[in-house]
Amino acid sequence: MTSFNTLDHVDLKGKRVLVRVDLNVPIENGIVSDATRIERVAPALLELADKGAKVILLSHFGRPKGRDPKQSLKPVAAEVSRTLKRPVKFVDDCVGEKAEQAVAALRNGDILCLENTRFYPGEEKNDPAFVEQLAKLGDIWVNDAFSAAHRAHASTEGLGHKLPAYAGRAMQAELTALGKALDHPERPLAAIVGGAKISTKLDLLSNLLAKVDVLIIGGAMANTFLLAQGKKVGKSLVEKDLLDTARKIMDEAKAKGREIVLPVDAVVAEKFEANAPSRIVDVDAISDADMMLDIGPKSVANVVAALGRAKTLVWNGPFGAFEIEPFDKGTVGVAKAAAELTEGGKLVTVAGGGDTVSALNVAGVVDRFTYVSTAGGAFLEWLEGKALPGVEVLRSK
Repeated sequence: MTSFNTLDHVDLKGKRVLVRVDLNVPIENGIVSDATRIERVAPALLELADKGAKVILLSHFGRPKGRDPKQSLKPVAAEVSRTLKRPVKFVDDCVGEKAEQAVAALRNGDILCLENTRFYPGEEKNDPAFVEQLAKLGDIWVNDAFSAAHRAHASTEGLGHKLPAYAGRAMQAELTALGKALDHPERPLAAIVGGAKISTKLDLLSNLLAKVDVLIIGGAMANTFLLAQGKKVGKSLVEKDLLDTARKIMDEAKAKGREIVLPVDAVVAEKFEANAPSRIVDVDAISDADMMLDIGPKSVANVVAALGRAKTLVWNGPFGAFEIEPFDKGTVGVAKAAAELTEGGKLVTVAGGGDTVSALNVAGVVDRFTYVSTAGGAFLEWLEGKALPGVEVLRSK
């Protein structure tokens, strides 16, 4: 793994530290409804403050078109304060005189949250003049927002060219976990790729095929592979225009000696709704009226057996329509088995992506995996083998 500059190599006392965090959290009626992202960076922020830094938080929030009070970070700053159990000051700008005065008034150990960086078009354009304005506020820049690292914006990448740049603790943990999983894994390495569409995961599948020993395909994506094998899939969701692609992936796997695990049975229903009458059938016996909405118990057993032979697992995407009972059983069954193998020291488990995190929450196993990434797009791009601008800028020169 390439080395990154971390906070172990810098004296923070009295320094103005611009910390890029991801405070883009869900808010309902002015209250943060899920503070996971804040909880993830809390220890790092407390460490900076305790080491005498003047901590200045930078983040985007939503997709505002210019300044919009509805997309202000003010209520989020209040939640950061609650999570840290420390005062967090807030200023309603992120550059210019107001921001400069607020930073100048900081004492060692103080924490200040600046307003939404996306109120300025220069943020997303990575405009050098806007980067310059942000850079005036700090002595060093710490990137602790892996979830925004796939964007080359002013606060996520531009600042790394202007100020001494370091990976924050949450970023460091993420890069270490991801490096262990895909760059230097203990083998055999298995990957679970689920979700609805092959089309959105083509880059992912081809990158993983080059790296993994076992590729486990779930979700509606598996239906397209089954149809490509000549099986009937009834009314199940499929991508008919990608049948050749699915065949090509299977041929490539065979040529490379990779194992592909597809469902052998499914939970089917005639309607996609909660508690719709459902039954379990082999994938060779799907009727025209059936929709496959989850994998069946034989498929779960096959996946669990494959994980039992593996040493490392990377997981992106659920096995079925886990939001609705009884179509959550497949994903939950595999998730619990993976958690048990992890706790027994037999498997390193790294998972990520919005749906995947939700599914693991449903299964109640998030804390039992080796690492669960809360980054959506960035995690997917990393799995696809793409260079992430916000990470590249942190590499030790």
